[in-house]
Amino acid sequence: MNQPIGMFDSGVGGLSVWREVASLLPREELIYFSDNAHCPYGPKSVEEVILLSEKIVEYFISKDVKMVVVACNTATAAAIDHLRNKYSIPFVGMEPAVKPAALHTKTGAVGILATAGTLGGRLFNMTKQRYASNVKVVMEVGTGLVELVENGEQYGEKAKELLQKYVKPMLLRKVDHIVLGCTHYPFFRPLIDEIAGTNVTIVDPAPAVARRVKDILEEQGLLSKAMDAPKYHFFASGSTDTLKELLVKVLKVDIELVDVVANVSL
Repeated sequence: MNQPIGMFDSGVGGLSVWREVASLLPREELIYFSDNAHCPYGPKSVEEVILLSEKIVEYFISKDVKMVVVACNTATAAAIDHLRNKYSIPFVGMEPAVKPAALHTKTGAVGILATAGTLGGRLFNMTKQRYASNVKVVMEVGTGLVELVENGEQYGEKAKELLQKYVKPMLLRKVDHIVLGCTHYPFFRPLIDEIAGTNVTIVDPAPAVARRVKDILEEQGLLSKAMDAPKYHFFASGSTDTLKELLVKVLKVDIELVDVVANVSL
């Protein structure tokens, strides 16, 4: 039960999920893998994403993890069914947060900002059909947004220009909820809030994913009993510059207390 939890994303976006899991489960040792050498996943084929996801899970298994969190909407859409069938450890993926948006909309219109891979995935479309058949769903592919976060440019003018391009058409169609369908997108929250205004609710699924992680660990008797502060490990298939910057500036993690390893070969 004191084994670590593995978490991965195509890059640093999954840190938005890492933050929630670390906060909710402060005794758990966490291993995070940023596959930024192959980022972004959104435009890749399903087969490519499955292969990359498999390699990362195999890496986690070599680290003796007890669970894997697929902290990437695109990888969840493409690979999580395959991973669950192939490996015996539990997996938690990114649920498209269409349900809460559809249940709470007052205007009858909700927006989904996501990658092409997520919007084309079976999981999203099944959830949309099940919970949002009676509301208008306005979908926008956030082309270029992942790359901005990976380059540490999530607060600049280019980010604001792109977000206006994607958010304003939703506002024109009277959406009152916008679902962030990519784990990179919460790092744009200040700009999204500014563009969307106070009458629009931004839905970030990360807190619900963290609660699901806790529920499964409790159900399977896997909650850590460690008394010491946990170790946090961060690995990247490419550079760790943006990862370190987000850890220090946004997540307020003491970089001296964690392992950060760059250029890991899978």
